[in-house]
Amino acid sequence: MSKLNITIGSRKSQLALVQSHWVQAELQQAYSDRTFTVQTMNTQGDKILDVALSKIGDKGLFTKELEDAMLSGEVDFAVHSLKDLPTNLPDGLMLGAVTKRENPADALVINAKYKDHKLDSLPAGAVIGTSSLRRLAQLRHYYPHLSFKDIRGNLNTRLAKLDAGEYDGIILAVAGLERLGMGDRVDEIISPDISLHAVGQGALGIECRTNDEEILNLFAPIADVETTQRCLAERAFLRELEGGCQVPIGVNTAIEAETLTLKGIIATLDGKTLIRGEVTGGVKDAEAIGIELANQLKGKGAQAILDVIIAENRS
Repeated sequence: MSKLNITIGSRKSQLALVQSHWVQAELQQAYSDRTFTVQTMNTQGDKILDVALSKIGDKGLFTKELEDAMLSGEVDFAVHSLKDLPTNLPDGLMLGAVTKRENPADALVINAKYKDHKLDSLPAGAVIGTSSLRRLAQLRHYYPHLSFKDIRGNLNTRLAKLDAGEYDGIILAVAGLERLGMGDRVDEIISPDISLHAVGQGALGIECRTNDEEILNLFAPIADVETTQRCLAERAFLRELEGGCQVPIGVNTAIEAETLTLKGIIATLDGKTLIRGEVTGGVKDAEAIGIELANQLKGKGAQAILDVIIAENRS
């Protein structure tokens, strides 16, 4: 017998709810004979707001509570920003679908006093807020005249801190701002030549119980093949490097015809050393491409950077 009442797990932040309600609406439209309900909960990452993400550790920081609810049967699947979903999932759970990716780029949002400025025209010492080591390392490399300060909280909280003058600018994901109808707050879309984006950024990841065929089959209307292939390559790259939000790792992917190109970077925290690589192959070999690029970067010295960063974060 088909399950008629489906429960979707979601974090409580405004962005998480917008994303979960979008999935709910799409599935409700596709399956009018079923009822889809969103159930919210706080995760550890939502509760600890006074410590840098890199110091907390990132094993399920924004996902564990949702995953426990899936494993207990309380919810049927969960909607995540794919960049928050660890590359190694708990036994019994899997990545069931990836939605069509929005713009994965990083954006600069500026305090009103520096209206019309870009990163390269901000005065020396201007304070830029970011909680991402990936963004921090790359921007330090290209804009050493700027000062960088950690910032936590949901998107609205960060914008409020910016507008109150605590920061001269902050770095956010274009996709998150656009999903909340705040695309007009973007002052500069940062070129991927400057800031490679996070693994999975701009896409939603639907996590569900392994081999729950009935639930898996529901995702067909929202799953996007091209985004899935791109993100599989990115996630394999990150998994092979054993990185997460503790490590400055960035990516960029593109598909042309049946060819997938994956670019990747790993950086030292001070931004002085950037190790880049690129691998191209068939789209059906997405995960193999990610692994190949990880090994390419290890051959260029990435492992030494990883070892230092991981040791620093353990101390």
